[in-house]
Amino acid sequence: MERIFVRAKIHRATVTDANLNYKGSIAICPLLLEYAGILPFEFVHVNNLANGQHWETYAIKGKPGEITLHGPPARLFAPGDKVVVNCLANLKADDIPDFQHRVVYVDDANRLLQYEDHKIFEA
Repeated sequence: MERIFVRAKIHRATVTDANLNYKGSIAICPLLLEYAGILPFEFVHVNNLANGQHWETYAIKGKPGEITLHGPPARLFAPGDKVVVNCLANLKADDIPDFQHRVVYVDDANRLLQYEDHKIFEA
């Protein structure tokens, strides 16, 4: 049996652009991708704090400070909206005790403030 966990979260990032005329994805600041451990083309869930919308897509490397929704979500996300980006992991029971969840915190310009790792089972 496997269970699904949120392995990484970019918390309260600010949407910098929404571009309808693109095939689809979310462009994320390279530094935030690195700290969150999200790879280009990895599947992510994007939640809009302004209107409750949820979108699933893949991440691509953006420019420094960038959070841009491309394609259809451009109708659901607008510059200035705060979003939470979650990346999931399927874990087998043996992997769960060592699993760590990473939260990346950013300021209003999507600059890294800090990050935290959380274990499911604290010692």
